Amino acid sequence: MLRILPALLLFTTTLLAQAPNSLSRADRLYAVSRFWQEVNYNFVFLDKVDRQQWDSLYKETLLRCQETASDYEYYLLLQKLCASLKDGHTNVYFPNEVAKNLYTTSFGPYRFFISYFDQKYIITRVNASKKEEVPVGSEIVEVNGLPAATYANRYVKPYIASSTDYVLESQAAYDLLKGYIGSKYTIVIKTPAGVLKTLKLEHQPTEEKEVYPPFENRALLDHKVMDHGVHYLALNSFENIKIDSLFHDVLPQLYKAKGLIIDLRYNGGGNTNIGFDILQYFTHAKSLAGSKSLTREHQAAYKAWGAFMTPADTIVAQADGESSNEEAVKCYLMAHDQFYYTFPYTPTKVWTKDKRLVVPTVVLMGNNTASAAEDFLIYADALPHFTYMGDKSFGSTGQPYLFNLPGGGRARVCTKKDVYPDGREFVGYGIAPDIYVKPSLEQYLSNKDVVLEKAMDYLGDKLKK
Repeated sequence: MLRILPALLLFTTTLLAQAPNSLSRADRLYAVSRFWQEVNYNFVFLDKVDRQQWDSLYKETLLRCQETASDYEYYLLLQKLCASLKDGHTNVYFPNEVAKNLYTTSFGPYRFFISYFDQKYIITRVNASKKEEVPVGSEIVEVNGLPAATYANRYVKPYIASSTDYVLESQAAYDLLKGYIGSKYTIVIKTPAGVLKTLKLEHQPTEEKEVYPPFENRALLDHKVMDHGVHYLALNSFENIKIDSLFHDVLPQLYKAKGLIIDLRYNGGGNTNIGFDILQYFTHAKSLAGSKSLTREHQAAYKAWGAFMTPADTIVAQADGESSNEEAVKCYLMAHDQFYYTFPYTPTKVWTKDKRLVVPTVVLMGNNTASAAEDFLIYADALPHFTYMGDKSFGSTGQPYLFNLPGGGRARVCTKKDVYPDGREFVGYGIAPDIYVKPSLEQYLSNKDVVLEKAMDYLGDKLKK
């Protein structure tokens, strides 16, 4: 079923001797079984997994893992097992000794970055000295003798843990040529002028650091005053508590705003409380309703009883009709991994006594708006003066359970399911904006921020009324 080894050997043949091979047979079997066990017991989305297929993958992985020739190859195999769960908060991580020798963008004299546009793999940045030879906007049409899409489907996507298809596509583009040091690739690119070029690449450090176009340096928080009295506030992470003090530094200026743009497009999450502490300044509400949280509940005896039940066994006939047998329902659902403990829930109180800023507000969002940033969006969902603009969010949040694996690797399994206050699901789907705005390739390459421009136009019209 997995066909792992042929896939790996396609691009690792020349380097396996260089990669560490420290794992014993017992370690390999233990790590696979430990991960499988933690998923079965703790994974909150187990009800969405085909258990027969999952168990078959487990057994196949047990066989294949003993044939792997290096720790790198072994952990790739484990990542493939993990990726089959299709959850962005359930992951397997390489040991540091392996990870430090993994390359994505560096090929000695070449360095370039790949993005996904219009179902194509596009080079969107390149080291400055190669910008004429490899123009930005060039499409990668072939990798190691295969069409790029075919190569990605076979050798890249199966190793990526993602809750949504669009994030999977984006990550597959970035990881299209990811591999261990020494990995070799032959690629064919088509330049914007339509010229086909063949490049022979090998993963090695690239000394040249300057890229074209240059990366934008994103601070933890960015604030600037725009036209029409609109203020722009970028919150680029909720991982660092320092953003709270940075926010309070600019707050006196924000109070002058007639309209507000909050940019979460590059916020990959962090601490939900940090986001809430900032959001509370933009509402007069006394409380905000965040996500509801659930976790699987496991009680062995109930699960054992439920294994012998059918849905009909959960119904009790009465003189005036039918009703559910709550104990039987609990047994049946637990046996099918569908019984959940719902955490006590109340909206979160707004605690600040400071002045609030309630003006027309546009929140910029996209595929990289993830985890705690998505929690921010749910808290703000009921605010009538907020409008979401851009593209769907990452579509993954939760509380992972982290554990160590042999050889220095680590893994995590998502244990908590978050939903809207009314029960609507967004994990696996993403939070949709009110107004979709997505840059074209041409706009992206010209550094034209059409999402921000659309937000300014929208607020300009609002403020004229």
